[in-house]
Amino acid sequence: MTNNMLLNQILSTLKEEKKYHALRDVLAAVKPADLAELLEQVPENQIPILFRLLGREQAAEVFVELDSHGQERLIRGLSDKELKAVVDELAADDAADLVEEMPAPVVTRILRQADPEIRRTINELLRYPEDSAGSIMTVEYMALGPEMTAAEAIDAIRATGVGKETVDPCYVVDGKGRLLGSVAVRELIVSPADRPVAAMMEADGVTVLPQTDQEAVAQMFGKYDLLSLPVTDGDRRLMGIITVDDVLDVLQAEATEDMEKMAAITPSEQPYLHTSVWTLWKNRIPWLLLLMVSATFTGMIITRFESALAACVVLTAYIPMLMDTGGNCGSQASVTVIRALSLGQVQFRDTLRVAWKEMRVALLCGLTLAVVNMGKLLLLERVEIPVALAVSLTLVVTVFAAKLVGCTLPIAAKRLGFDPAVMASPFITTIVDALSLLIYFRFAALLLQL
Repeated sequence: MTNNMLLNQILSTLKEEKKYHALRDVLAAVKPADLAELLEQVPENQIPILFRLLGREQAAEVFVELDSHGQERLIRGLSDKELKAVVDELAADDAADLVEEMPAPVVTRILRQADPEIRRTINELLRYPEDSAGSIMTVEYMALGPEMTAAEAIDAIRATGVGKETVDPCYVVDGKGRLLGSVAVRELIVSPADRPVAAMMEADGVTVLPQTDQEAVAQMFGKYDLLSLPVTDGDRRLMGIITVDDVLDVLQAEATEDMEKMAAITPSEQPYLHTSVWTLWKNRIPWLLLLMVSATFTGMIITRFESALAACVVLTAYIPMLMDTGGNCGSQASVTVIRALSLGQVQFRDTLRVAWKEMRVALLCGLTLAVVNMGKLLLLERVEIPVALAVSLTLVVTVFAAKLVGCTLPIAAKRLGFDPAVMASPFITTIVDALSLLIYFRFAALLLQL
């Protein structure tokens, strides 16, 4: 029996027997992420009952772990007083995310219950573009003055650090709020009590502007092994920080979005099981229509060479293999390059280097496939040499063209400001299908005198 099954059984038994004190003790020992999973599975009318048994801090942690659909279900069952208690415990960036994702009536209710200071902070964070560093930063950081001693800094952390998103590292700012550097809590603890913070801090750290794209922020966390990253304005005034837990959420969201785009689906904000059939239809049908219309070019090419196919019917048997091979080769190249673009490993200036590498790979792959195919056609299928040669030469040129198209289109899309993931398998396959047919019929006409 899995932990979740055991937990469900215990909670069900305790709830049916109305042993709420025992149930509260059980819930207190469960991780917030596991509790959120549990709450998303129980009926809506039972969610508030379980949620009210949680401690105030634990309740806020569980609330953050719920997806937007689960949060909305919970909010509907909470009183205004309970909702205010939850919102007051949320970090500012989590509260802003909540407001951004909820329907208008729910947002109105949340803002009505929030304290004026929290409401003002939420409104400030919502001013930034949705996918920017400013939208995921928190203003709850630990700031120290450079003139403070180690002992004074530790006292300041004890006095004000409880409500901060994180206290390690602490950020050193001057009287005008400009960022001077950062200092680790460990450094404060092991240093002499009278040592000034200015002597311990690390200056010239990595910072970002609030307008920086959140995907670029995530890459910086990986590049510099950061746990938090300060966000500053043009005058280097500290506006907030981004923590690693927020970056993990960004990475998950970006990966999901890229996967959906690569499959020719409009990205959805809702989890799959909470997304309606109507919404899934709307997200998929425009791309399917576009790809269907674009695929008519393939039919037009076949129709144009209909007389050649009639003269040599055996050519028809190899069309699916050639088209599939070309599409697969293009997809391999495009996925590799799209991933490299997302990790910052490839830039537009690297286009020629990427193309040259893929051309050499294409030559090796194409020759290998052509040799194997030639042997299969001659030895096993016993087709005529001109037909086998036409198919095998088409493989070489198709693989070459497919990999060239697959590696250059995502880079071009990135350069033009589009998401490279859009130029993934469906579009590459459609383009390569048409190219492979044109190449095939040209070789067939040349070698078979059609």
